[in-house]
Amino acid sequence: MSKAYEASMSDRLLAAAAELMRKGGVAALSTRAIAAAAGTQPPMLYRRFGDKRALLEAVALHIVQEYIADMRKVVEDSDDPIEHLRNLWDLYIEFAFAQPDCLTLIYGRTGRGDAISAAAETMKAMVEAAIMRVAEDGRLEMSVERATAVFRSCGVGFVLTQAKIPEAKRDPELSAIVRETALATIANTSKAGETRSTLTARAAAMRQAIEGEGVPLTSAENEVMAEWLDRIANKP
Repeated sequence: MSKAYEASMSDRLLAAAAELMRKGGVAALSTRAIAAAAGTQPPMLYRRFGDKRALLEAVALHIVQEYIADMRKVVEDSDDPIEHLRNLWDLYIEFAFAQPDCLTLIYGRTGRGDAISAAAETMKAMVEAAIMRVAEDGRLEMSVERATAVFRSCGVGFVLTQAKIPEAKRDPELSAIVRETALATIANTSKAGETRSTLTARAAAMRQAIEGEGVPLTSAENEVMAEWLDRIANKP
C-alpha cells in the first residue's frame, strides 16, 4: 500500500471515530462501527492503531488538533484582545458540549500520551497568549498567570456544571453571563483607548514587557522585578 493510501485510510478512520464519539461517546467506538463508518474492515484498525487505547489516543488527538486549528482562526479574526477572549470562550464551550468524552480523554486520564499532553499545553498556551495581549493593552487587572487560571477555571467549571443538565433545559444565556463575569474579574473590558490604566493594569503590562529582549537587568534583577510586579498586579 502507498503512503498516501495509508494516510488517507488513517484520516478516514479517525474522522469516522470522531463523529461516532460525538454522537454516542466512547461507548460508540466499537471496531466494527468505526470500520463500517469508514468503509473498511475491523482488522484495518488493528493494523493502523494496534489496540483500543492507542485508537482512543489517536481519536482524541485528531479532534483536539481540529479544535486548535479553530483556535488559531479565532486569533487571526480578532484585533481586540478582549473580543479574542470572548471568541475563545465561545469556541471552547461549543467544543466541550460537542465532544465531552474527548475532554475526558484529555484531562480525565492518567498516563496520557505525550502527543495529547503537548496538545493540552498548546491549548493552555494559546489562552495565556491572548491574556498577555490584554496585559500589553494595559487592561489586565492581575498577573497573566492568575488571569489565565481564573479564566480557564470559570470555563471548565461552567462546562462541568452544565454537562449534568439536559441540553433542552440549559439556560442559553448563561454562558455569556459567566463569560462576561470572568472577563470583568480579570480585566477592564472597555475598548482600548477608552480606559485609564489602573496600577494593577500597569504592573501587569510592565511584567510582560520585562519578558522581552533588551531589558537592562541582570537575570537576578529581572527575577526580583517580576516578583514585585506580580505582587502589585495581584493585590486584592
